[in-house]
Amino acid sequence: MRKNLRTVVTACALIGTLLASAASLGVASTASAASSTTLRVAMSSSGVDTLNPFLAFFNGALDSFGSIYPTLNSLDINGNPGPYLATSWTPSADKLTWTFKLRDGLKWSDGTPITAQDAAWTFNLIMTNSVAGTANGSLVSNFASVTAPDATTLVIKTKAPQANMMYVSVPTSGIPIVPQHIWQSHVAGLKDYKNDTFPIVGYGPWVMTDYKPEQYAKFDANKSFILGAPKFDHLIEQSFKATDAAVAALRSGQLDFIGALKPIQYKALVGQKNLTTIQETGNGWLGVEVNPGAKTRSGKPMGTGNPALADPVLRNAIAIATDKQTLVTKILDGLGQVGQGYLPPAWPQWKWAPAAADEQKYDPAKANQLLDTAGYKKGSDGIRIDPKTGKPLNLRLGIHSDDPTDAAISTYLAGWLKEIGVNLTIQPLSMSALNSDLAKGDWDMLMDAWPTGPDPTYLLGIQTCATLPKDDGTGGNTDAFFCDKTYDGLFKQQLTTFDPAERAKVVGQMQDLLYKAGVDQLLWYANTKDVVRTDTVTGLITGSPNAQGLYPVQTSFWNYLKAAPVTASSKSSGNGALIGIGALALVVVLAGGGLVLRRRSSAGDRE
Repeated sequence: MRKNLRTVVTACALIGTLLASAASLGVASTASAASSTTLRVAMSSSGVDTLNPFLAFFNGALDSFGSIYPTLNSLDINGNPGPYLATSWTPSADKLTWTFKLRDGLKWSDGTPITAQDAAWTFNLIMTNSVAGTANGSLVSNFASVTAPDATTLVIKTKAPQANMMYVSVPTSGIPIVPQHIWQSHVAGLKDYKNDTFPIVGYGPWVMTDYKPEQYAKFDANKSFILGAPKFDHLIEQSFKATDAAVAALRSGQLDFIGALKPIQYKALVGQKNLTTIQETGNGWLGVEVNPGAKTRSGKPMGTGNPALADPVLRNAIAIATDKQTLVTKILDGLGQVGQGYLPPAWPQWKWAPAAADEQKYDPAKANQLLDTAGYKKGSDGIRIDPKTGKPLNLRLGIHSDDPTDAAISTYLAGWLKEIGVNLTIQPLSMSALNSDLAKGDWDMLMDAWPTGPDPTYLLGIQTCATLPKDDGTGGNTDAFFCDKTYDGLFKQQLTTFDPAERAKVVGQMQDLLYKAGVDQLLWYANTKDVVRTDTVTGLITGSPNAQGLYPVQTSFWNYLKAAPVTASSKSSGNGALIGIGALALVVVLAGGGLVLRRRSSAGDRE
């Protein structure tokens, strides 16, 4: 992104907003008040769609929930499960009943005891209330019952053995447990409940004390947090409309950390004084969703999608007319990989590649041949005609209006599709408008991105028929209106397959179906690019780089919990900003397994 006068003015204005916000909140910076320390980070650029955890999808909201609400399990940086509310979890011999033993003596931030009944109530609400199941319903779709025999015992019975039980309720990416005594009065109006009474009653490493949409979220440390108290007294997540403005704030010392930078911004900061730059292995994809014909669960057509896209031949032609390697080279500056499998390279246990005969290699001549054979004749203007409707192939591509990456990609796509006789109209939309159109089926193609973790259940689940909306438009969490009964059967099979190698085979079959369907055409897996100030914070980056110099996926739960203010002693010892895996091992008891990390990302999250 070029830095012009408008960008600089915007950056300065936002830095001023940051300072004014901190002052108005009564939070002193680490430089000016040794007795009160504040960790200052850039909020996920997706922002917060809602503070209601039953409805939220955006990464900014999920980061907050991981900070302020408890979960049954925690996870280390490798995705292995450990204790949080639960200290142990034991399956029955037939693996249909799981007994979780919960800690005794923990209290919600208002002083009310936390009990197993809070967890049982949360899960049961999601299981029985379609509104409450909006965000996380797929994670409990196999649950038969959830009960709390006593204050410290939670019993979950499943319809079939479930391989990912320790990852259904984990920080940020799983189901947050809410206090029943606060939420039970809001069930009737849950669809419209904003959860914006501060401080929000919860339990976690932080307590949310204030939030201003598109400005900031403020948190105070929970100094009695069971997994270790935060080292900072306060946390401010500052919202920025442009990452250039966030970079300017970091350079001037008004921020301590920024994640998910653009390549040009990242490279400009490499080697700069007082800054540490790292790249994480790509844990998500960016791609183009193609509407194959939006329908409700009952099969009722909905939306305004172009009916021509119901033809898999056209979708395949679009895929092979797209030069993914050029996008990685030109837009990512080589800091990523070409997209193929639905699950990203951060989790090699799910690695999949198409058979040579099925690979959608860039080949515009082949794409034209496919369309010629299928009867899509070109008109006098070079645009092909849909043989079923007699209409020109005019398609809409929705992009994020605030994302220069989307804009750059769309320019390439429009040119490539024109070469095969498809006219593409670019429609810049806000994050909320784009997601609203998606849910209603009012689109032809959309730019989208999703991260995931070691356990892929959630991300695979959004492609099942069960996530299609109801006839009244509610209850849907579909990604691209994909619905395939064979895929649904495999989804249930992978969920009940405990042998890792066998499960990987089933997941590979699912990825093969998605690849051939062409409803999610993955362009790339970008390395995540982060920058932290070494003169203000230490311990914020977790793990060690691999042979390619890439760090493991970073999570705000551990990063912000383990971060500490830089002191004179830490400066002299050269600790910088890095913390090794061993430090986390002191907090989390490790076991085998994986994580359900997911959610729709926005512009900055995807770079």
